[in-house]
Amino acid sequence: MKLTTQQIDQLFTFTRQHYVEWYDLQSELVDHLANAIETQWEENPKLSFDQALNIEFKKFGVFGFMDVVEKRQAVLGKKYNGLVRQHLKDFFGVPKIFLTVLLTLGLFSVLKVGIYGKWIFIGFYISLLVLAFYKLIKDSFLKKKKKQTAEKKWLFEEIIHQYGGFAVIIYFPFNIFAQIFNHADDFLGNDYYILGLSFFLMLFGLVLFIIFKVIPAKAEEYLLATYPEYKLEKL
Repeated sequence: MKLTTQQIDQLFTFTRQHYVEWYDLQSELVDHLANAIETQWEENPKLSFDQALNIEFKKFGVFGFMDVVEKRQAVLGKKYNGLVRQHLKDFFGVPKIFLTVLLTLGLFSVLKVGIYGKWIFIGFYISLLVLAFYKLIKDSFLKKKKKQTAEKKWLFEEIIHQYGGFAVIIYFPFNIFAQIFNHADDFLGNDYYILGLSFFLMLFGLVLFIIFKVIPAKAEEYLLATYPEYKLEKL
C-alpha cells in the first residue's frame, strides 16, 4: 500500500512541527518516513497512518529529528569551509599571487612607516567588527523577510549567507587582538613581526572578502550543485 498525496503533505507538516525548517531536510525525512511506513504496512496492514508514523518517529530517540539536523549542519558546514579554503588557495596561485604579495607589502609599509601603526591596527580591527555586525544584521533582516514570503528554506543557502558573520569571531578571536595591542611596541618595532602581522591581516582580509563577497555571489551556483531540485524552485 502506497501513501496518498495528502499523507505525504501531512509528513511535510509533521517535520515542520518538529522544528525542521529547511525544505531539503524535510524532503529527505519525508522520503525516509514514507518508505518506513509503507514497509510497516506490508508487515501489518491494519496499522493506521498515525500509528505507523508514531512508531517510526520514536526510532529517532528523545530529541527527534534534532540529531539529523545537527549532523547535516556539520556536513554542510565542512563543505562551506572547503569552499572558503579553495577560494583562498586561488589567491596563492598565478596570477592572484602578485596581488597577495602587493597587499602584504602595502600593509607592511603602512605599519612600518606610519607613526600611528598601533592605531591603524585598532581601526582595522574595529572596521572588521562593524562589517561583521552589519552582515549579521543584514542576514537576519533577509531571513525574516524570506520567512514572511513563505519561500522554501534551504540549509546550505542559510549557511552561505549567515555563517560568514560568525566566522569573524572564529577566525579572529578577541584574545589575539588583545595580545597584539598590549605588545604593540614589540610587534611594530621589529621588521619580522611587522611582516608577519601584515601577512596575517592580509590573509584575514582575504578570508572576509571571500566570506562576504565571493561565496555569496556564487551562492546560486553552489546551491544548484548541492540541490538539483533548487533550479525548479527558481523557475
